[in-house]
Amino acid sequence: MLTRLAVALIFPGLLAAGTRDVAAQSYPVKPIRIYASDAGGTVDLLARMIGPALTSALGQSVVVENRTSILTIEAASKSAPDGYSLLVAAGTLWIGPLLQVMPYDAFRDFAPIAVATTAPNVLVVHPSLPIRSVNELIALARKRPGELNYSSGPTGSYPYLSAELFKAMTGVNIVRILYKGSGPALTALIGGEVQLTFGTPGSMTAHLKSNRLRALAVTGPQPSPLAPGLPTVSESGVPGYEAVATQGAFAPAGTPAAIVNRLHQEIARFLTRPDTREKLLNSGLEAVGGPPDQLSAVMKSEVSRLGKAIKDAGIKAN
Repeated sequence: MLTRLAVALIFPGLLAAGTRDVAAQSYPVKPIRIYASDAGGTVDLLARMIGPALTSALGQSVVVENRTSILTIEAASKSAPDGYSLLVAAGTLWIGPLLQVMPYDAFRDFAPIAVATTAPNVLVVHPSLPIRSVNELIALARKRPGELNYSSGPTGSYPYLSAELFKAMTGVNIVRILYKGSGPALTALIGGEVQLTFGTPGSMTAHLKSNRLRALAVTGPQPSPLAPGLPTVSESGVPGYEAVATQGAFAPAGTPAAIVNRLHQEIARFLTRPDTREKLLNSGLEAVGGPPDQLSAVMKSEVSRLGKAIKDAGIKAN
């Protein structure tokens, strides 16, 4: 009979796999850390909702650790692949490397766990523009190239990328006016300094109801409960257009599949609860709970679609 030492010498991978399987079966036996970006944002909100849900399901305390976005991702990528260090992240994880050199590889360093939430943007215009549809906006922009301005927050933000993808897919020449954040960008549109913008549904609601802004479409692949009654950009004249902010849960690459699957099951179970869905909708997010392969597909699709627009426009991080 082969001794444990002999097995280790002859079949080192087999023994390591067996050790990981045992660890997965007993998981978890100690507290879990979730890395999340700056406190107060939607990523932090999601992490702090998932944390107690995992505590209840797994019987171990879950602590959320906040750092700036890149430092958060880097710390998670260097953590042991044992299921005790997780990451909740938005598209910065896989879009960031298209804009600048990053100290991680989104596909090599992480194992997707779940598509947690999605959030489309809304294309809105100042009511002084004599248009009420995406097709009319495109026609006006083509008639007046370089005359229409759109407001934008930071380079790399989803509202900004939504606008650049719109430009790339329609061939219109609309000019970006950069502001320090989404709030000032929206204020500029309300004040008539610019003619259009892309922004989160929640930030637009009151201004749409008061007719200070006019919404044309949502940027997702289908209509959204976050913006009831609005068609998609894709069905309104730009077939195939899609720009949705996705948040996902990840583990370091190499985390045992059994642990990843267990985490996915518990996170998905939490996200599909009616009370969870309602709370997230009130925060401007649509709960999903999709499996690891769906998250991987989202990442690859976005890198392909947005990557081309970023490259063609020569976009770099500020």
